[in-house]
Amino acid sequence: METEYYRRLLLAVDFEPESDPVVARAIQLRRLLDARLTLLHVIEYVPPVMESAYLGYAGEMALPDSTELEVELIAVARRQMETLGEQLGVDSADQLVRIGSVGHVIDETAAELDVDLVVIGSRGRHGLLGLFGSTARKVLRDSTCDVLCVKIAEARA
Repeated sequence: METEYYRRLLLAVDFEPESDPVVARAIQLRRLLDARLTLLHVIEYVPPVMESAYLGYAGEMALPDSTELEVELIAVARRQMETLGEQLGVDSADQLVRIGSVGHVIDETAAELDVDLVVIGSRGRHGLLGLFGSTARKVLRDSTCDVLCVKIAEARA
């Protein structure tokens, strides 16, 4: 695929500072290609189980109602998305927050929006099979478009 056909970009964001190079690469591509950029953050939320089959009893930990927690997670993500979108000059219509399996939602959204290129980060680090993290592998395997996987450097201790 020639780069002139990259008219619609999808950037998967996680709001982590170490992901800044991924964001920078997407912004660079948007500028070079004069492409439309959509930001996507996926909340991978697993509701708490009220009775633990693993523990064999109902936990005594006070957990918020799962609906309350989901609403709060979405609200926090939307605030972070608005801030990032404002910083990057991305229109609010192109700032998406969705819930589900990260790799699946990225692929689903890319297909829905007819995206030409998905830009994601990867923290994978062990040999050829570990070259990409699990989310990156899922997106690479199932994507209907090209994928740019930007290596995220590990923080040094």
